Amino acid sequence: MARRGKKYLEALKLVDKNKLYSLEEAIDTLKKMEEVLQRKFDETVELVFKLGVDPRYADQMVRGSVVLPHGLGKELKVLVITQGEKVKEAEEAGADYVGGEDMINKILNENWLDFDVVIATPDMMPKVAKLGRILGPRGLMPNPKVGTVTQNVGKAVEEAKKGRVEFKVDKTGNLHIPIGKISFDKQKLVENALEVIETVQKLRPSGLKGQYIKNAVLKTTMSPSVRLDIASILRSIEAKAA
Repeated sequence: MARRGKKYLEALKLVDKNKLYSLEEAIDTLKKMEEVLQRKFDETVELVFKLGVDPRYADQMVRGSVVLPHGLGKELKVLVITQGEKVKEAEEAGADYVGGEDMINKILNENWLDFDVVIATPDMMPKVAKLGRILGPRGLMPNPKVGTVTQNVGKAVEEAKKGRVEFKVDKTGNLHIPIGKISFDKQKLVENALEVIETVQKLRPSGLKGQYIKNAVLKTTMSPSVRLDIASILRSIEAKAA
C-alpha cells in the first residue's frame, strides 16, 4: 500500500467512513479537505460510480455523454472534421479548428493533438477511421453514441464548448466522471452532479438484473473519497420527475 502524506491523513480525518453523505454534505466536506490539503492548483471534482454491470458483454456497456449546466471550468478546444457547407456551420458555432482531409493528414503526419474534442460528420468517418490508433487510446475518437459523429455539427460544437463530458465504464465496472472544479460554488457542483447522476441512471441496460448503481463517491483529484447516499439522491430525482 502506498504511503500517504501528512496532509492527506489529516484530510482523511474529516470523513466519517460509516456515513453516507448527501451531495451538499459531500461537497462541504471536500471543500474543508481542500483547506487542509492546500493544493497549488484548482483540483477537479469527480463522481465515481461502481456499477453492477459486466462490460465484457456489449449489452451491458454503459457509455454516453452529458452537458454539465455549469461546465467543467476550462475552455475546450474543438476540432471538427467535415466538408462542404458543414465547414461554415462548424466555424459559426465556435469550433477552434475545422477541416477535412487536411486535418486528418496533419494528425497523421505531424502527430498534431492540440484539441480536446473531435467531432466528425458521418460522410468523413471512413477517412477518420485511419486515426483510430492515435485518437482511440486518448478517448478522442468520434463516436455516434456520445454525439460526436453527427450531421448537426453546430449543436455538437456548442455543447462541447458548454461542457459536454463523455464517459465510458471501465473493465472493472467503474465510471469516472468530472463535474467541475473545487473552486466552483457549492450549488453549481450540486447541479452538475445531479445532471450526471440522472444521465447515468437513464443509461441502465434494459436487460440488467439486480442493482445497477452499487455505490458512488465524490472526490477531488488527490483527496480521500466521500461516500454518497446514492439511493436517497436517486429517490429525490425520481420524485422531481414525477
